[in-house]
Amino acid sequence: MSRVMTAVAAAAFGLTLASVPAAAQDDELSIPNDEKVNQLIVYGDDPCPASTQGEITVCARKPEEERYRIPEPLRGVDSPKAQAWANKVQAYETVGAFGTLSCSPVGAGGSLGCTQQLIDKAYAEKKNGSDVKFSELIQAEREKRLSTIDAKAATQQAEVEKEEKAYFDEQDKQKAEQGAAEDESGKATVEAPVQEPK
Repeated sequence: MSRVMTAVAAAAFGLTLASVPAAAQDDELSIPNDEKVNQLIVYGDDPCPASTQGEITVCARKPEEERYRIPEPLRGVDSPKAQAWANKVQAYETVGAFGTLSCSPVGAGGSLGCTQQLIDKAYAEKKNGSDVKFSELIQAEREKRLSTIDAKAATQQAEVEKEEKAYFDEQDKQKAEQGAAEDESGKATVEAPVQEPK
């Protein structure tokens, strides 16, 4: 019995270790350029933590009365009054639809269209939902960061060019002084009297 338990524990441990690299790879694939994004929902006057050098912090602010309530997208989802009249009419229009990709139990391949309908419905809800759109907030924060990069780069470039100019001016000055010193030593050599042999 103990051998069976040991084998089961070893198999469970092996499966746990096998899933760790896969989870790490998912995290690496979801965030581009090793950029960490911290997404928070803050309520009322709660402060939003500041972004750091390697992490973008994005806060969506909601009113204080929303702090302990059910999230707005989940309120009254199943109630009949939450359904639009246009959706009810569309449901009546598709009563006679059958066949391939029709999402009906009638006809060959009728059930094949159900998955696509679910996907289309999910994308429509996500697009038109009133929930917080973190992707837009993250993009705005990235644009805000990138707007300051050009100004910083221009300032650094001006400082580098100023230092280069000072360096080259100093080199030109030293060359001029060295040339003047060589000219003076050359003149002194030429002006020295030549002694005649006796």
